[in-house]
Amino acid sequence: MKSILILAAGVAVGLLAAHQLNKTPEGKKFFEGVDSRAKEFSGAVVDGYKAREAELRAAVADAEGVIADLRAKA
Repeated sequence: MKSILILAAGVAVGLLAAHQLNKTPEGKKFFEGVDSRAKEFSGAVVDGYKAREAELRAAVADAEGVIADLRAKA
Protein backbone atom coordinates (compact mmCIF):
# COMPACT_ATOMS: atom_id res chain seq x y z
CA MET A 1 0.00 0.00 0.00
CA LYS A 2 2.84 2.35 0.87
CA SER A 3 4.53 1.75 -2.50
CA ILE A 4 1.31 2.60 -4.37
CA LEU A 5 1.08 5.87 -2.46
CA ILE A 6 4.69 6.69 -3.27
CA LEU A 7 4.09 5.87 -6.94
CA ALA A 8 0.99 8.10 -7.04
CA ALA A 9 2.89 10.93 -5.38
CA GLY A 10 5.73 10.55 -7.89
CA VAL A 11 3.34 10.66 -10.81
CA ALA A 12 1.63 13.75 -9.39
CA VAL A 13 4.96 15.55 -8.85
CA GLY A 14 6.09 14.58 -12.37
CA LEU A 15 2.91 15.90 -13.94
CA LEU A 16 3.17 19.13 -11.96
CA ALA A 17 6.80 19.57 -13.02
CA ALA A 18 5.92 18.89 -16.67
CA HIS A 19 3.08 21.39 -16.50
CA GLN A 20 5.37 24.07 -15.09
CA LEU A 21 8.08 23.26 -17.65
CA ASN A 22 5.56 23.50 -20.49
CA LYS A 23 4.89 27.13 -19.54
CA THR A 24 8.40 28.18 -20.66
CA PRO A 25 9.40 28.61 -24.31
CA GLU A 26 12.20 26.05 -23.91
CA GLY A 27 9.78 23.61 -22.30
CA LYS A 28 7.26 24.01 -25.11
CA LYS A 29 10.02 23.40 -27.64
CA PHE A 30 11.14 20.30 -25.70
CA PHE A 31 7.63 18.83 -25.53
CA GLU A 32 6.99 19.57 -29.21
CA GLY A 33 10.15 17.60 -30.02
CA VAL A 34 9.05 14.72 -27.79
CA ASP A 35 5.61 14.73 -29.39
CA SER A 36 7.10 14.77 -32.88
CA ARG A 37 9.40 11.82 -32.12
CA ALA A 38 6.57 9.87 -30.48
CA LYS A 39 4.33 10.38 -33.54
CA GLU A 40 7.18 9.35 -35.84
CA PHE A 41 7.78 6.20 -33.78
CA SER A 42 4.10 5.26 -33.66
CA GLY A 43 3.85 5.82 -37.41
CA ALA A 44 6.79 3.48 -37.98
CA VAL A 45 5.18 0.85 -35.76
CA VAL A 46 1.89 1.12 -37.67
CA ASP A 47 3.68 0.91 -41.02
CA GLY A 48 5.60 -2.17 -39.88
CA TYR A 49 2.44 -3.79 -38.59
CA LYS A 50 0.59 -3.18 -41.85
CA ALA A 51 3.51 -4.51 -43.90
CA ARG A 52 3.72 -7.68 -41.80
CA GLU A 53 -0.05 -8.12 -41.97
CA ALA A 54 0.11 -7.90 -45.77
CA GLU A 55 2.90 -10.52 -45.82
CA LEU A 56 0.87 -12.87 -43.65
CA ARG A 57 -2.29 -12.39 -45.70
CA ALA A 58 -0.33 -13.18 -48.87
CA ALA A 59 1.11 -16.32 -47.25
CA VAL A 60 -2.37 -17.44 -46.18
CA ALA A 61 -3.70 -16.85 -49.69
CA ASP A 62 -0.83 -18.91 -51.14
CA ALA A 63 -1.48 -21.70 -48.64
CA GLU A 64 -5.18 -21.72 -49.51
CA GLY A 65 -4.25 -22.05 -53.18
CA VAL A 66 -1.94 -24.98 -52.46
CA ILE A 67 -4.63 -26.68 -50.34
CA ALA A 68 -7.18 -26.21 -53.10
CA ASP A 69 -4.78 -27.75 -55.64
CA LEU A 70 -4.12 -30.72 -53.36
CA ARG A 71 -7.85 -31.28 -52.85
CA ALA A 72 -8.40 -31.16 -56.62
CA LYS A 73 -5.71 -33.78 -57.17
CA ALA A 74 -7.06 -36.09 -54.47
